[in-house]
Order: sequence, then structure tokens, then C-alpha cells
Amino acid sequence: THNLNIFSSLCIALNGLAENNILDGCFLPNDVDLHQVIVLPKAEWERIQDNLGSTTREAARILAERKERKEMHLRSKAAVKDWPNTIMGLAQRKLKAKKLCAEREEEERRLIDLEEAQFQAAKRKDAIDQARTYQYYKNERVKGLHSALLLTEVLKERDAQVEFKKLKRDVNKKREEEMEHECKKAILREQEKAHERYMKQKALCRHQLEQIILSMQEHVADQKIIKAAEEQKQEEEDDRIRAHFKAKQIIAKLRKEKEAEMQRLMQEHQDTIVNRLAAQMNKAFKMEDDRVARDIAKIEAKQEKERKDKEEKKKADIESIAEHRATVMKMKVEREKEEKAEGKKELYELMEADRIYLEMEEAKKQRRRDENMEVQKIQVQQMAEKQAREQQEKQADLDYDTQREAIALFKEREFQNYAKQVIESESKTTHNLYPLLKASKEGTGLVRGPLSRGRGPSYPAQDIAGTKLPCCICTTTQEPKVVFTW
Repeated sequence: THNLNIFSSLCIALNGLAENNILDGCFLPNDVDLHQVIVLPKAEWERIQDNLGSTTREAARILAERKERKEMHLRSKAAVKDWPNTIMGLAQRKLKAKKLCAEREEEERRLIDLEEAQFQAAKRKDAIDQARTYQYYKNERVKGLHSALLLTEVLKERDAQVEFKKLKRDVNKKREEEMEHECKKAILREQEKAHERYMKQKALCRHQLEQIILSMQEHVADQKIIKAAEEQKQEEEDDRIRAHFKAKQIIAKLRKEKEAEMQRLMQEHQDTIVNRLAAQMNKAFKMEDDRVARDIAKIEAKQEKERKDKEEKKKADIESIAEHRATVMKMKVEREKEEKAEGKKELYELMEADRIYLEMEEAKKQRRRDENMEVQKIQVQQMAEKQAREQQEKQADLDYDTQREAIALFKEREFQNYAKQVIESESKTTHNLYPLLKASKEGTGLVRGPLSRGRGPSYPAQDIAGTKLPCCICTTTQEPKVVFTW
């Protein structure tokens, strides 16, 4: 507490000095009470200063220690940076290995992509070749040549088949002679075997006949004994049947008597029931007749009342109708007067409308005449333009036809060269060259039909890039193959 008081007094003194701008510490302000000023020894003052600056020194010490630890950590990192057996070194080696692995995988993927690109390029090239081949096959002129080539192959195959049939016929003839000789031998062997079987069968039949005769003699003796036993058994069966029939007759007679008695009792019971029902029905009929008579009387009274009410209502309706008719006649006269007035008004309006309509029609006719004159002028101008345009188109068509004729002539020469190659190739394997010669000469004109825009020759001599016709060489009866050399 004493220290705090001293410190407070010191602060007051310092504040007073600051307020009075007194630089020299030996003088005090005029308004300061000297009894409240405390003078401190130097040691006490230094102790107070130490207490006040301890927090700052502690913070400075902590910062210094932290800085020293950081510098030590950096020196340690620099020292162990190149050590191979540390955690950091292992991690760096793993990262480096992972990076190398990723680079290898990337290189492999790049090679795979390159191979895939090459494969796709080859695939696209094959597709283009197939498309060009297909387009070439679709040409009518080439189709005709290939058909002739196929016919040539068929003729060549036919000649080969004729030769084969001739050779086969000779071979078959020789084989038939050998088979006929073998058949004769087989027939002789079968005849000998059949004779042996016949002799064996004959001996067997003779033995079986002897056995049958012996068994028949034994059978006759046994039949006599069996017949006597059967006769005795039949007599016993007849006696039993007669006794059974007699018993059935007695039972049937008793059943008939019982049924007759039951029928009589049932008839008596039915008669009793019928008589009782007849009495009840008579009573019911009588009650129904009485009820019907009462209902008829009520209905007649009701009908009489309704008839009177109807007559009264009819009389009132007649009076009402007469009154309504008079009212209607009066209203009709008034309405006719109004309709006449309205008719006159409508007639005047119609006449005025007709006048306006006639004026409008006259104006329309005048406008139509003017429009027709304008249309005639436009038509004359269009006809002149059309004639000029037709003349230009005719000249363009002539130029176009001339150009097409030159192109067709060039393509015809290309086709003839191609056909010549095919014929020369086939002439090495067959002499049936007529279909190919005919196909190469058919349609040798410039084009099939008149030349015009949008039409061309019936076959392509080359593609857009100027590639020549493919070479078609086939030595079998299969579908012709086209080898493109672009």
C-alpha cells in the first residue's frame, strides 16, 4: 500500500510537470501542495522502475528464445537435409519415385495414344478405301464389265465341268463293269446258300410233322375226359340258375303288391288335400269379389268428380282464350303500324346503301383498270428479261455440253484402258472373251442419252484427285476384287 501511494504521488508530480511545461526537475508548479509531495531515495526509485519494466523484459526474453529456437531449427534442417535415413529423406525419395513412376505412366499413355492414333488412321484409310471400292462397284459401266467378267469365269468353269463330266463318265463306266461282275458272283453265292437253307428247312418240317401227329393222338384222349367233367358241371349250373329265377319271381310279386298299397294310400291323401284347398280357394274368391266391387264404386265416384272438375276448367280456359285473343289482336294492329314505319325507314337506308355501294364499285373498277395497266407494263418488261435470260442459258448450256463431251471422251478412253487390262489378264486363262469384249464395246458413246446439266457419263474414270481407274484382276468365279493403287 505504501508503494502504491508513493507511485501515485509520483505520477501526480509528473503530470503536473507535463502540464506546466517545466523542463527542469528541480522546480515544482506553483499550485502544488508541498505537504503532499514525497521525495524518494534513488534505490527506491530504481526498484520501482524495475518492477514497472519486468513485463517488457519478459516479453523481450521470450522473443529472443523463440528466435534462437527458430534459428536452431533452421540449422538442424540444413544439417539433415542430405541425410538418406531420415523421415524427410524417405519422403523425398518416395516423392521422387512417385514422380518417376508418373512420368513413365505418362510416357506409356502417350505411346498408347500414338498407337491408337495410328490404328485409327489406318482404320480410316481402310474405310475410305472400302468406300471408294464400293462407289466404284456401284458404277453401271463397271458393273457391266464385272458381269461380263463373271460370265467369262462361268464359261471357263463350264468348260472345266464338261471335261470333268467326260472323265467321270469313263470312270463310272469302268466302275459299273466291275460292279456288274461282282454282282454276278454275289448272285451265285446267294443261290448256293438258298439251296442249302431249303434242304435244311425241308428236313426240319418233316421232323415237326411227326411231332405234331404224335401230340394229336395224346390230345384226343384228354378231350374225352374233359368233356364228361364239363357236362356234369353244366347240369349243376342249370339247377342253380332255375332256383335263382324262381326266387326272383316271388320277390317281384311281393314288390308289386306293396307298391299297389302305397299308391292307394297316396291317392287318398291327395284327395283330402285337394278338397281342403278347394274350400279355401272358394272363400278367397268370394273375398276378392267383394273387394273388387268396392274398388269399382270408388273409381266411378272419382271419375265423376274429375269429369265435373274438367268441365269447369274447360269453361274457364275458353273464357281466358277469348280474352287473350282480343289482347293479341290489339297488339297485332299496333305492331303492324310500327312495322310499316320501320319498313319505310329501312327502305330509305337500303337505297342510300345501294348508292354508296355503286360509287364504291365504280371506284374499284377504276383502280382495277389502273392496276391492269401497271401489270401489263410489268409483264412486258418481264418477257423481255426472260427472253434475254433464256438466250444466256442456251449459250451456257451449249458451252456446258461441249465441256461435258470432252470430259466424257477422256473418261471413255480411261475405261477402255481398264477394260483392256482386264481382257488381257483373262486371256491368259480362258478363250471365252466374248462377254468382256461385248461389255467393253457397249455404251462406247460419249454418254448415255443427251448431255444436260446434272447428268454425266455412266461410269467414273477417276476421282476428284485425278486418280485413275483401279485394276480389277480375277482368275476365279468369286466376286471380282478391285485393287486400288492410290
